[in-house]
Amino acid sequence: MDIDLKTYFTQASDLITTYAVDGAAALLILIFGSIFASWARARTRKALDRSNRFDATLTPFIANIVRYAILIFVLLAVLNRFGVQTASVIAVLGAAGLAIGFALQGTLSNIAAGIVLLFLRPFSVGDFVDASGTSGTIQAIGLFTTDMKTTDGVFISVPNKEIWSKSIKNFSRNPERRIDLTIGIGYDDDLKKGMDVLREVAAGHE
Repeated sequence: MDIDLKTYFTQASDLITTYAVDGAAALLILIFGSIFASWARARTRKALDRSNRFDATLTPFIANIVRYAILIFVLLAVLNRFGVQTASVIAVLGAAGLAIGFALQGTLSNIAAGIVLLFLRPFSVGDFVDASGTSGTIQAIGLFTTDMKTTDGVFISVPNKEIWSKSIKNFSRNPERRIDLTIGIGYDDDLKKGMDVLREVAAGHE
């Protein structure tokens, strides 16, 4: 009886030690992995900001993809540390993702519209647009929403699918635009002199 009890405690002690080591290792992987993911996102964003080949609109999107990709590998490494078969986990996540996709069709529509907006780029960060009935300066384009700042300083977050499903007016895209002004002149005034004054004013603003 004493031998069996001693054996039981020995096995329990070995099991606790093994799981404690695995738990500590998994915790370290998770902590350093998260730190590395944030560092990689910051470095990617900084590198893209310095490059002239990438639009400022795509920079946050690509940087976030880098972070999420690293976090996925970190999570798989943590699960593998506990002996979980990563192939099975990926299969389960795929099935769960399919079920969640059907449940969150509206959210996925925003993601799809966000990706289209990021790559087709009907507008960029800093452009003044009229989209989905809202006018303002584009602050950021995310996977779910587009952030805008109106002329009176109000922050507005518009779902991407609302923007993509309607016409978009970009007032900053073309370098030149026509402006129509209605200017009254009296019946007794000199029309030729009035036209000369308008030409002088227009020439002074060129």
